[in-house]
Amino acid sequence: MQTWKLTLEYDGTRYSGWQEQPHSRTVQGELRRAAEDLFQSEVDLGGAGRTDAGVHARAQVAHLRVQSRQQRIEPTRLVYGINDRLPADINVLNAEAAPPGFNARRDAVARSYVYQISTRRTAFFKKYVWWVRDRLDVKAMQGCAQLVVGRRDFAAFCERDPKRDASTVVVVEAAEIALDDNLILFRITASHFLWKMVRRLAGAMVEVGRGNADPGDFEALLKNPKRRTHLDPARATAPPSGLFLERIDYRRR
Repeated sequence: MQTWKLTLEYDGTRYSGWQEQPHSRTVQGELRRAAEDLFQSEVDLGGAGRTDAGVHARAQVAHLRVQSRQQRIEPTRLVYGINDRLPADINVLNAEAAPPGFNARRDAVARSYVYQISTRRTAFFKKYVWWVRDRLDVKAMQGCAQLVVGRRDFAAFCERDPKRDASTVVVVEAAEIALDDNLILFRITASHFLWKMVRRLAGAMVEVGRGNADPGDFEALLKNPKRRTHLDPARATAPPSGLFLERIDYRRR
């Protein structure tokens, strides 16, 4: 049995998310087919983060286990072999041998996402940003980002799925709004994330930035998810195009 830790990037535009689904094209499904064709054997494959349909990744991590009769393959050959069998919008960046029990999801200690908001129309990067045409109060949005840090109940900022999330409490290690030329970047690092959590936070912050809600509404929903405010995160959910899984952190062995 060989176990590998893979780091990969992908453009999620054409896929129904990371996780394999019946009758849908997914990133995990494409990666599995490529690996099984390379090894001519069934493989065990799992990812660290279940990105949704249309969401991208700069450094997703996956574990790959294979019971192969072939001689042990070198990491560089594994990367080339899988990439040669993958579509152009999925790319394995790195492969390294991992302990037999390595699990990309369970062994991860933190995940980081970035959401990209464009302040201008762009001819080249439409698939990777959310273009907001209104003038935004970035300072107000930055204030909201600071409120997110810590142990919080994000029930108002997620889509509930009992099969995925038993609790809506998440420990957020860091969150910030930063400017980079014509981009407003919302970065967030947490122990784990709830379904649509980052997109609803980003959308809610944009509503505050537009002046359709104030930071007090945002804070009230963090303190009491059932409270009625001028802010409805579900209706304000940001589109998937601007969201990237940016990094997965593991404890050093």
